[in-house]
Amino acid sequence: MTIHTAGRTGGHTPRPVPPSVLKELLTADDAGRPAVPVTDDEGGAPLRCCLRRSRPGELIALVSYAPLRRWAAETGADPGAYDEQGPVFLHAGECAGPEDDGLPFTGAHRVVRRYSADGRILGGRLVGAPEDFRPAVAEAFADPRVALVHVRAVEYGCFLYEIRRD
Repeated sequence: MTIHTAGRTGGHTPRPVPPSVLKELLTADDAGRPAVPVTDDEGGAPLRCCLRRSRPGELIALVSYAPLRRWAAETGADPGAYDEQGPVFLHAGECAGPEDDGLPFTGAHRVVRRYSADGRILGGRLVGAPEDFRPAVAEAFADPRVALVHVRAVEYGCFLYEIRRD
């Protein structure tokens, strides 16, 4: 999914947890623990593998995930003290991935956190309204030093997904 922002010729791509990483995390998460699948009776958990909310009856797992560490391993960056891991919900088995190309999880306060190519935080922005989300992403990527953005929940600080330049 590509997000084209007004005034830019390029886009930005929200990225779910890839299928290969999903499989790894279900075997042993980034804290070294095996996933414990549970049936989600109520639904509503923000699934990072398909960037949608869980549906009642789906089998999901809460695992520890270190997105910046994994990105750094791909790029050779060294995030140093900015490396962190935290809880994310995933499908407890294979996932078909995102169902649409919209911006997920924008209906609540979010933080758009910016990172440089070497993995350092360059700042962030609190986004309160869904209509302010696209401008916040465009503002982040208007800075040429920004290599990627993490979108995080305000209430728990949880990682929701990353957005990269195309």
